[in-house]
Amino acid sequence: MNNQDDVLTHALTFRNTSEQGLSLKQVHERIIGFIQLDPKAAYKFIIGTDCQVHQGYTQFITGVVIQRPGNGAWACYRQVIIPRAIASIKEKLSTETALSEEIALYFSDEKRRQMEDIVLPFVYKGASFESYIHIDAGSDHVKNKTSLYVAEMVLRVQSLGMVPIIKPDSYVASAYANRYSKKKHQIII
Repeated sequence: MNNQDDVLTHALTFRNTSEQGLSLKQVHERIIGFIQLDPKAAYKFIIGTDCQVHQGYTQFITGVVIQRPGNGAWACYRQVIIPRAIASIKEKLSTETALSEEIALYFSDEKRRQMEDIVLPFVYKGASFESYIHIDAGSDHVKNKTSLYVAEMVLRVQSLGMVPIIKPDSYVASAYANRYSKKKHQIII
């Protein structure tokens, strides 16, 4: 990280265990392909972000998941590095939500409709498609320091036309993205 200005410009590239350098267009194509494998199934399209503070920087991981509950999923994630340790819970949660929103904006109504159109002919046979943003915050005032900010984050997600999900059910943020945010990744600029 020689030039901090370079670090603040983050590529919109994704990776998973088998692929790296995926563009948002390629992510959308992979999701379409996954749905086409079984258009009669129920699908959950989920975006969620988690962060971890490491020495001198904060690493954010945004997961994008297309889930066929009980029958597999396809997933990938994006890494964003902020070159300072963020201490404020509100700032971390707000940035997590903003990064999820950024990806959700790419998956506009038109792109989500392309996904829905694959299952639409089979809705009377149990097919469905739902869009969510998982927020890494919970409403339990005793367990979650984030509870003060839940209502604000939920409203932000709803304004995008997606369904907000909070802890303990926000597994894309609190489990999938969390797993990768804890790892010290090679910093990608």
